[in-house]
Amino acid sequence: MEYVFLRKIAFNMFQNTLAFAQEQDAKDPLKNYRTKFHIPKDADGNEWLYFCGNSLGLQPKITQEYIQQELSDWANLGVEGHFDAKNPWMPYHEFLTENMAKIVGAKPIEVVIMNTLTTNLHLLMVSFYQPTKTKFKIVIESDAFPSDRYAVESQLKFHGFDPKEGLLEWKPREGEELLRMEDLETILEEQGDEIALLMIGGVNYYTGQYLDIKKIAELGHAKGAMVGIDLAHGAGNIQPNLHDSNVDFAAWCTYKYLNSGPGSLAGLFVHEKHAHNKELNRFAGWWGHDKETRFNMRYDFNPIPGAESWQLSNPPILSMAAIKASLDMFNEVGMDALREKSETLTAYFEYLINEVDTDRIKIITPSNPNERGCQLSIQVKNADKSLHQKLIDKHIISDWREPDVIRCAPVPLYNTFEDVYKMVDELKKCL
Repeated sequence: MEYVFLRKIAFNMFQNTLAFAQEQDAKDPLKNYRTKFHIPKDADGNEWLYFCGNSLGLQPKITQEYIQQELSDWANLGVEGHFDAKNPWMPYHEFLTENMAKIVGAKPIEVVIMNTLTTNLHLLMVSFYQPTKTKFKIVIESDAFPSDRYAVESQLKFHGFDPKEGLLEWKPREGEELLRMEDLETILEEQGDEIALLMIGGVNYYTGQYLDIKKIAELGHAKGAMVGIDLAHGAGNIQPNLHDSNVDFAAWCTYKYLNSGPGSLAGLFVHEKHAHNKELNRFAGWWGHDKETRFNMRYDFNPIPGAESWQLSNPPILSMAAIKASLDMFNEVGMDALREKSETLTAYFEYLINEVDTDRIKIITPSNPNERGCQLSIQVKNADKSLHQKLIDKHIISDWREPDVIRCAPVPLYNTFEDVYKMVDELKKCL
């Protein structure tokens, strides 16, 4: 789908009026997709303003139909559903691969849907974190999502290293919130011979900063380190172009921007250059074994080429059905169109925030559209969580992060310019 609406519009073309917002919605070629989602409503049936797609995406209305199809086939076919269901369960994960690969910019051989995010990170580090006595350190961003930090620390301990020595933090400079690439270069210049792995969040959960993962891969590989990316806040939001970035691996959840439901399965990427390396260490399971001999039960482990070989168990079909519903919609719209609208919608949101006549608020997310997705992290001076509660009382669902940040994500599939206008108008009143 081609998206030509307000392409890279300049701030001086925006207007701080409800009429302008409604006019943009009327011209939006993606406007009908909002009607394809269940929008939370109050007791009187009025729609809430939902800006929390960075934590949990809304449910597509077709999801129930997709799940019901599998429930019906289970009821009517029993175990034969593995082969005779409308969407046979045996190869079900393969129905998701191509569409997911398009979203993250990968080849189908590089992508699989399995497990959950931190589980996948651990499985990938089993393969790509191979420390020695002299090259064992891991670099993460200082404000990495806690689960990433816990995973990395536990990997260091598992291999007999003290995280206080083995964990290196890429930090913002004093008085700044955002990471600078030259500071990562300095870390690698000074300690590169001791660094085995860079494990970086592609889009930082707190600030919303989208990092140049291709540059990160270049820097890491130049020092002989492996490079992995957590795309929890990137998949379905930005276009990471994982294959071209040349990172070794990546993982992401699907319940945020990919709208697959709470706690749903995660995605995994392993670059094609590793696809046929059977000597890689891995924690193996039968679903990663060669499909032709998987059920013979007597063969030594023979990994499937590519990302599929990291699978352990047969997949949960009901969860995959919800993912399939969402990915089919993404495939229909296309990431180019979503990204175009996202840039414009988020720019309008930024414009409105900057129009608020107060010195109490500051956007800590980069202003450059190439360095962010749709999330804006709004820092509010002298605020506490009571501000977040005031917004909830106004039926605005956002996300509070201590000590003073409101995270808001105007998701292009279901948020509107009017949503953004009304949210900022209510925020002004709360302030």
